[in-house]
Amino acid sequence: MQKINLRELYPDIYKTDTYLEVSDEVQEVFLADKRAEARHLRQMYNYKAHYSLDCDNGIEKAVVQHPPTPEEILENRQLRDQLYAAVMALPDKQAKWIYARFYLGMTVKEIAQAESIDLSWVYKSIKRGLKRLGKNFKNFN
Repeated sequence: MQKINLRELYPDIYKTDTYLEVSDEVQEVFLADKRAEARHLRQMYNYKAHYSLDCDNGIEKAVVQHPPTPEEILENRQLRDQLYAAVMALPDKQAKWIYARFYLGMTVKEIAQAESIDLSWVYKSIKRGLKRLGKNFKNFN
């Protein structure tokens, strides 16, 4: 049996030294955690990963990802409108299921449960619809 100081492990809760006897296995878990944390800090220091520009205001994100240009925004909007029109030109069930799957983020299982039909029917219908959309957008590049 080993004694541990709870103030060292939980400084927010224990303001004074409080000792507790724990088994050797528990002591080993605490030591392994302490070693893993020290290893992580060493790796951060060695790989210079401890420097960060990000102060919760998106500086790093702005440096890594450039904001889209007006042309890119316009092209994306036009592509999205064309894609939406192509989806709505599909047969009703395919359009509805593709819209639910990719625009609303529903899973195939959720769509099948909502429609009270077999999962494979929804899956095959979505697959056929995507294949048809692929043919429509084959020359689009």
